[in-house]
Amino acid sequence: MTLYHCSSCNQPYPESGLPHRCPNCGGVFTLSADIPYSEESIDRNQPGIWAYQHTFGLGKGVPITSLGEGGTPLIQSIASDRQIYFKLEFLNPSGSYKDRATTILVSELLARGVSSAVEDSSGNAGASFAAYAARAIVSARVFLPDYASGPKRTQIETYGAKAIPIKGPRSAASEAVIQAAKGGAYYASHALLPFGLVGIATIAYELLEQLGQAPGTIVAPVGHGSLLLGVSKGFEALKAAGIINSSPQLVGVQARACAPIWARTTAAVSRSKRVEEGKTIAEGVRVSKPVRADELIKAVASSHGSFLAVDEGNILSGRNALAQMGFYVEPTSAIVWDAIKQLPNESPGPVVALLTGSGLKNVDK
Repeated sequence: MTLYHCSSCNQPYPESGLPHRCPNCGGVFTLSADIPYSEESIDRNQPGIWAYQHTFGLGKGVPITSLGEGGTPLIQSIASDRQIYFKLEFLNPSGSYKDRATTILVSELLARGVSSAVEDSSGNAGASFAAYAARAIVSARVFLPDYASGPKRTQIETYGAKAIPIKGPRSAASEAVIQAAKGGAYYASHALLPFGLVGIATIAYELLEQLGQAPGTIVAPVGHGSLLLGVSKGFEALKAAGIINSSPQLVGVQARACAPIWARTTAAVSRSKRVEEGKTIAEGVRVSKPVRADELIKAVASSHGSFLAVDEGNILSGRNALAQMGFYVEPTSAIVWDAIKQLPNESPGPVVALLTGSGLKNVDK
């Protein structure tokens, strides 16, 4: 039975093909129920996230495409006079947390007989897709905004994928890849396809094991919303399995220049005003129409969490502060620094901040 269904009409994800939206109604596919987590089924002989393969819903005999993703360090530190744990997701193979999702996505491509696919990205998802496509011998084209950092484009091309820069905002690259999909290309969308959520959920399992308890608060950047939603799904699976009693508060962080979810959930901001795709150095969260906004908003509200926005002038200072602690991350990751400062004193601990992408990807900025 498939783990995925349309969030609008409940249509199951088809067993063959690779539709990026529901063929029945055009809705977005998501997880059907709690991920089937079982402590007894964890395979410690497998590396990284593949120890939790029983939660992935992959069929028997599926060719696994892995580069050793997962198992990232959790480092305790002090920030804003409080104890914070930093989860170093930028130490994944391609330099970002995206690898947890891409390893599942590309394995699904192979299982479905897909040998050539297109993707769109501001950089990290494209680099991750290019890396795993190379590993799987899948022909890849990545549409990305022409402002994407040079190192990310170089990374994509060095893996052997074709990088196609598109002029204009981030949304222009999404429009271009949709046209390619209409022309017959398989669209391996990290944002629209649901497969990666179960890979991202492994962050929750690792945090439980590293801390010896569930975190009280999780702080993470939000673009399309897959990261925080996937982590939420992981903790819900642990709760459903009776391993934890409650899930952590979720705190999603956006750059104020492009903060559609923060705007929707903040009473002081006019909900009738259209959120512009403003320029921000945190290019990974420059998303004006987040695919998983509705589902993520519900998850955050259920956790008694919130969304925060970070002013542009505080992003680089946050990156530099994190570097002074030994964490060299890109600006998209660094928005969590100012968010930590904004957390109420009563935010439950332990507080964990996810550092999502390597600073080596933005050396030209």
